Amino acid sequence: MSKIKTTFFCQNCGAQYAKWQGQCNSCKEWNTIAEEIIQKEEKATWNTQTAAVKKASKPLKINEIDTTQEVRLDTRDGELNRVLGGGIVPGSLILLGGEPGIGKSTLLLQLSLNLPYKTLYVSGEESMKQIKMRAERITNNQNSCYILTETKTQHIFKQILEIEPEIVIIDSIQTLHTDFIEASPGSISQIRETTAELIKFAKESNVPVILIGHITKDGTIAGPKILEHMVDTVLQFEGDRNHVYRLLRSLKNRFGSTAELGIYEMLGSGLREVSNPSEILISHQDVSLSGTAISATLEGMRPLMIEIQALVSTAVYGTPQRSTTGYNAKRLNMILAVLEKRAGFRLGTKDVFLNITGGITIDDPAIDLAVVAAILSSNEDIAIEEGVCFAGEIGLSGEIRPVNRVDQRIQEAEKLGFTTIFVSKYNKISLKNTGIRIQLVSKIEDVATVLFG
Repeated sequence: MSKIKTTFFCQNCGAQYAKWQGQCNSCKEWNTIAEEIIQKEEKATWNTQTAAVKKASKPLKINEIDTTQEVRLDTRDGELNRVLGGGIVPGSLILLGGEPGIGKSTLLLQLSLNLPYKTLYVSGEESMKQIKMRAERITNNQNSCYILTETKTQHIFKQILEIEPEIVIIDSIQTLHTDFIEASPGSISQIRETTAELIKFAKESNVPVILIGHITKDGTIAGPKILEHMVDTVLQFEGDRNHVYRLLRSLKNRFGSTAELGIYEMLGSGLREVSNPSEILISHQDVSLSGTAISATLEGMRPLMIEIQALVSTAVYGTPQRSTTGYNAKRLNMILAVLEKRAGFRLGTKDVFLNITGGITIDDPAIDLAVVAAILSSNEDIAIEEGVCFAGEIGLSGEIRPVNRVDQRIQEAEKLGFTTIFVSKYNKISLKNTGIRIQLVSKIEDVATVLFG
């Protein structure tokens, strides 16, 4: 048996040190370096038992490389396919992160039950009976989904060789451990080593692997940062537990765009795909209320109509409060400064609260115009007419700046029955004979005049 050695790892970034020190030189965090026991051994590959011998890669001229589209595996989940870029790429490694209880295991178990491929679902956190009970609640479709409760990678690879699955799902990477490292499961060295073994398996066998990753209190995926660099795709499953809607975003994708968004509704029978998110993001009320505006925004290739609520009231405690939910607080302060300086609205002594309904977060600058309209509506206590929406960015001089893909935003508004849309007059609009009135504005004062007289 080889000599057991110890080394020191930063629990935040995964940097390795020969001895303990107070501060990590890589991430500059204090008291994050801990000692871990490692054992240097001859490492066996995942397919040692098959004695497979593969040819080494050969260099090719760049014009000889095959650029045909990679065949993707259809997940039968339109939202997941959209976020992944069309489906799962064979041989890829996908990492799914999210808060505890948000629905990560439910999403992947539902995926494995609906897939038309032979799937191995490996769980290190739940028993087979628990998974069976959840599966019966989700669907009655009993297909070729195999359940394995195991945490040692050597045993997992042994079962993989016997079953020969087409997709492998691991729940979760923090529970796995390998015999070649003597550190405890969940440690930096174990996460790095087990992920490296799974990557080697995925690339050599062309079988995609989906990992579930825990997140820290800061919202980042637990483990070394190198984990996110090793995998091909990093997905974030997020949402408010007080809301039934869940959002699936792509933080990294080597095979597609990172701007796409998938929306699900959490039900007792599992996660339901939301094909028309605009209907759930806009509240339906019988009475028009002040402080509410609708914005036409884009998430990747998907147009969304979202509702923005604002409340402006007199500051009671002297210092005005600025609070936002789902919107950048610094951008709100900038817009309030523009309204004060350029448009002459006295909001410096008033509290301003802003909320994007549905529990989602939007970074699109095109919702600035709707934010301004909601704030002015609440300040004047005059409701905006029904059927009016907005799409425009606010500049520091108070001008309404043009936004990209305005035609797609207008078409989405028209499809949902809106009668008027406010856009910048500097936008180049190619649509002809639309059923929606396009109101062209250049300054904030123009918007206030049209809306409130």
